[in-house]
Amino acid sequence: MFSDIGALELVALVVLAVLVFGPDKLPKVIQDVSRFIRKVREFSDSAKQDIRSELGPEFKDFEFEDLNPKTFLRKQMESNEDLKELKELRGSFDLKKEMNEVADAVHGRETTPPTAPAAVNGSPDLLKKQDKPDTGERPPYDSDAT
Repeated sequence: MFSDIGALELVALVVLAVLVFGPDKLPKVIQDVSRFIRKVREFSDSAKQDIRSELGPEFKDFEFEDLNPKTFLRKQMESNEDLKELKELRGSFDLKKEMNEVADAVHGRETTPPTAPAAVNGSPDLLKKQDKPDTGERPPYDSDAT
């Protein structure tokens, strides 16, 4: 519960509690707070036991921590037989390589020699590297690109 509080923060909380409640009332306040926390824990434990008894024997291994979506998904993925195939698929997919290939195709650079014919049904090959125009020559106007 308090695993992320450092020593300096804990000392500051103690000093603040002494200043707010005073050294005389501080032990009584600590007892009251600890008694309240104990009662809340007992109440939650009894509520969990009531829910488990109402669910029946088929839910005897039910854990309330499984209601957390992260825990539920992790448990389902570990018990799933397709997990190995998913890990293999993830290992075989190289996102950086795929992105570079898409960028090369967009910029008109060739990464691998094309295996398709240069023109199919009269349409130009969009993956073919285009010739760069001379310095004085303007590139052709493409109304679809604007």
